[in-house]
Amino acid sequence: MKTRLIAALAASTLILAACAQAQAATSLPAPTTDVALVAGGKQATAVLAGGCFWGIQGVFQHVKGVKKVYSGYSGGPGAMAQYELVSTGTTGHAESVQIVFDPQQISFGQILQIFFTVGTDPTQVNMQYPDQGPQYRNEIFYADAEQKRVAEAYIKQLNEAHVFKRPIATRVDPLKGFFKAEDYHQDYLVRHPDQPYIATYDIPKVAALREVFPDRYIAKPTLVFSTDEPAARPAKVAKRS
Repeated sequence: MKTRLIAALAASTLILAACAQAQAATSLPAPTTDVALVAGGKQATAVLAGGCFWGIQGVFQHVKGVKKVYSGYSGGPGAMAQYELVSTGTTGHAESVQIVFDPQQISFGQILQIFFTVGTDPTQVNMQYPDQGPQYRNEIFYADAEQKRVAEAYIKQLNEAHVFKRPIATRVDPLKGFFKAEDYHQDYLVRHPDQPYIATYDIPKVAALREVFPDRYIAKPTLVFSTDEPAARPAKVAKRS
C-alpha cells in the first residue's frame, strides 16, 4: 500500500510539473522563410516525427486549418511498418504523424512553429522524455524542395537566435513513405486522456497549444474515427520505451 501511495504521489508530481511547464511555454519566433498561404481548395501534407505519436497527433488535432492527422511510421520500409517491429528501434522507422492541412488557412512554416514550440523538444537525440531509441527521434520528412527549404531555414533561424539551450537535433530528410499505424493508436489521446503517459506528457502539450496559440486552437479535435464507433480496437495500457 505504501509503495502504491509513493508511486501515485510521484506520478502526481510529474503531472503538476508538466502542466506548470505547459503554462509557462512561450511561442517561438515565426519562420522568416515560409510557404505563402494559397487559395484554391487544395490540401497539403506534412510528416513530422517528435517522439511518441500519441501526443503529436493530439496537438495537431486541435489546430485550426488541419483537416486530419494520422499516427504512423516513416523512414523505413513498408513491410516493417508494424508497431511491435518499430518498437525494436531496428526498422529505420520513426513514430510519425501525417498532417493533412488547408494551405489557405495555415502554412507549412506555421505548422513547424507549433511543432517546435509545444509538440516536442527538438534538442533531444533519439529520445523524447522517457522514450528512448531511434524510433523516437525528431525528424521532418519533406515532401518537396519547398518544404525542405522552409524546414532547414527555420532550424537555422532558431539556432542562430539561441532559443534553446542546446542546438536543434531535428533531422530533415526526404519523405519516402508514410504508413498509418494500427487503428488502436489513432485518436489515442482523445480516447484515453487519463492514461498515465498521456496525462503526464501529452495533455500538457494540448494545454500549451491553447495558451500559446489561442488563435490557432480549436476546442473540438479533428478525429480519425468518429467518437460513436465501437471501441473494439485493443487499448494499450502503458507506453513502452
